[in-house]
Amino acid sequence: MGLAYNTYLTGPNIYGCKNCRSHLSNYDDIVSRNFRGQHGKAYLFNNVVNITTEEPTERNMTTGRHVVRDIKCRGCGETVGWKYDKAFEKSEQYKENKFILEAELICEVE
Repeated sequence: MGLAYNTYLTGPNIYGCKNCRSHLSNYDDIVSRNFRGQHGKAYLFNNVVNITTEEPTERNMTTGRHVVRDIKCRGCGETVGWKYDKAFEKSEQYKENKFILEAELICEVE
C-alpha cells in the first residue's frame, strides 16, 4: 500500500472538512439539499474525495432500509457523513453510490 495523496479541487465553492479543511466536494456535485443527518441539515453529493469508508451496515432510516457505510475525512479521521450502497425501496434507489455530507461537519474552503 503506497502513500495516500489528497485531491485538491478547483472552483468557486469547495466544501471541506470543518476540522482540518481537507477538500471533500464542490457545489456542482450536490444532488439535493433536502436531507437530514445526525447533526441536522445534510446534502446529497454525487462525488466526494479524500475520504475513507467504514464497513457496510444495514440501517433503518426515515426513508426506509438502506445499506450504508460511514465516511471519514482522510486528513483527520473525523466522520463527515455516509455513503449509500443499497436502497431496498425502489423510490430510494437514486441514492445508491451517492454520499451524504452533514452541513455541521463541513465548511466552505478556498
